[in-house]
Amino acid sequence: MQMRIVRGAMIAGIYVVLTFAFAPISYGPLQIRIAEALTVLPYVWPEAVGGLFIGCLLANILGGLGIWDIVLGSLATLVAALLTRKMPKIWLAPLPPVVANGLIVGGYLSVLYHMPLQLTIGYVAAGQAIACYLLGLILLHIMLKYDLDRL
Repeated sequence: MQMRIVRGAMIAGIYVVLTFAFAPISYGPLQIRIAEALTVLPYVWPEAVGGLFIGCLLANILGGLGIWDIVLGSLATLVAALLTRKMPKIWLAPLPPVVANGLIVGGYLSVLYHMPLQLTIGYVAAGQAIACYLLGLILLHIMLKYDLDRL
């Protein structure tokens, strides 16, 4: 039990660090939030759900886009993580973050940046696809190949 709590806290911390390390591309309508690659982790670790939510919440509190991003952006990551946990195949694990963040984050960014809705949804979904399908799937495959999911 303690290991799960520690793992969740570590995921939250890594999420925040990655978000700020890549801050120029982590926020705004054109974003590739590298930390979102971690949203595939609930596929193997249930405790990653809470860690991702807390990490995203902290990153959004510190990020400067205000209450919309703090509440809706963090909830988008929570929904994505919960749905990722339920995915039956590894190649589907990145799909919930792409869809949830594309629709939710893209939706409010359209309002905040006065941009067409389809454009912001597309931009966010594309950034999520890069982070989650490219980086996230690589992470999952490495974890499963070397039994890191059992740590």
